[in-house]
Amino acid sequence: MGNAESSVFQKRMARVPPAEQAEIQSSFENLWQSKNATKKSLGLAAFQDSIGSSLPSAMSKRIFCGMQSENPTGKTSPTAQEITREQYALFIVDILRGTADEKGAITVHMMTSDSREEVTGQQVQEFLEDLIWAVVYVLQRHNGLSGWSLENTRDCKSGTYMLASQLLSQLHSAGGQTLKEAEHLSSSYTQVSITDWLYRAPMVSMFLRIVVTLGLSIMKESTEHQLDLGCLVPKCKKGKQASFCSLLDFPSVMFLNSHLPSEMQQRWRLLFSTQIHGESFSQLCGHLVDQGPSLLVLRDSDGFIFGGFASQSWEVKPKFQGDSRCFLFSVSPHLDIYIYTGYNDHYMYLNHGQQTMPNGLGMGGQHEYFGLWIDSNFGKGHSKAKPRCTTYNSPQLSANEEFTIDAMEVWALGEMPEHLQAKNKKSVLDADPETQALLEMTGKTRQSEGLRDKEEDEES
Repeated sequence: MGNAESSVFQKRMARVPPAEQAEIQSSFENLWQSKNATKKSLGLAAFQDSIGSSLPSAMSKRIFCGMQSENPTGKTSPTAQEITREQYALFIVDILRGTADEKGAITVHMMTSDSREEVTGQQVQEFLEDLIWAVVYVLQRHNGLSGWSLENTRDCKSGTYMLASQLLSQLHSAGGQTLKEAEHLSSSYTQVSITDWLYRAPMVSMFLRIVVTLGLSIMKESTEHQLDLGCLVPKCKKGKQASFCSLLDFPSVMFLNSHLPSEMQQRWRLLFSTQIHGESFSQLCGHLVDQGPSLLVLRDSDGFIFGGFASQSWEVKPKFQGDSRCFLFSVSPHLDIYIYTGYNDHYMYLNHGQQTMPNGLGMGGQHEYFGLWIDSNFGKGHSKAKPRCTTYNSPQLSANEEFTIDAMEVWALGEMPEHLQAKNKKSVLDADPETQALLEMTGKTRQSEGLRDKEEDEES
């Protein structure tokens, strides 16, 4: 190894401690020794054959192209058909610990497989779809779905496309301007644009780290990898409802979870589902109230899926509650979140049995004009935004302003509140006598009796 190569290579490798350097070198040795006993380099076919089914073929090819773009000597030279140990090592270090410029250069090569300095929106979209599917693939192979099942969630293919489109929408053109949705696929993007995008859309870099770490089985015990998994994949606890099928797909679960406060990202616990508990507003209240932060997901009769994040426990009372961490979101036909604007404090509203105030559950906007509203006459709701919800700047979330609920589910987020653990996991109505009394005064029976799900210590 020459002095120039040694200087460039060693400087970059110094970002990882000696033990991790040895792990990276051993990883490459294991690859080439199994397929190439005469020289320490690998072509694409040998590389893909060596890693086997650890990665989808499309993503392993993109990773190989990224490795080819690495230049251990710092000198300009034509891209070789094979990768060396130094290229392999630098690629891993740059993806896991590299600067934004280094990641940007590698990512462009993974998108184009050549030395062009610009990429099209279509190439970015295809790269993102391959990357997102690779994340799901490696998590499934390494038992990293944390209780989620691809069979018990919505179609992952459509979710992959929508998450890719959402991430692409955050990319600015070569000229730096923000584009309309229809313009993204046909526009061109420079390496500078891609680098800036990686900074503003950290989920892309996180996906790359997870795919490289799990796909190449390298540095899986690192702190960074554990943090990535912790904020990306919540542990799913849905009781003994084996037949339950979520309205969410796994890509949308990852997307929504990444936007939650960190203390709420570790665990989702199913509170309510119309599949299980029926279509009843009193049932919804009985399972929702006093359970801590939650995520509400609805599907209307036209197939639109949307909902809201409630940052605090719901309470039945004739006034607004919550705080500025709340947001609304859309899952289908578009994936996006809509956050607090500062215009007003109408974050959350839950009322029942009042004659002078609206009865139902709402988020954002104002009485009679909520960004999301579920009427106490369960099954009906509205999403009124002319043109945007004042609280969250969200558009109309449902297909029609007035909608019919086809299905709904509610997830508690984070650890179960201490007061519920202390009460031997009793019903929320037992834990909150005021709410119980309020519901009974309105003539609503305690339909949750006999239907309470026993909490399980193990993950389902």
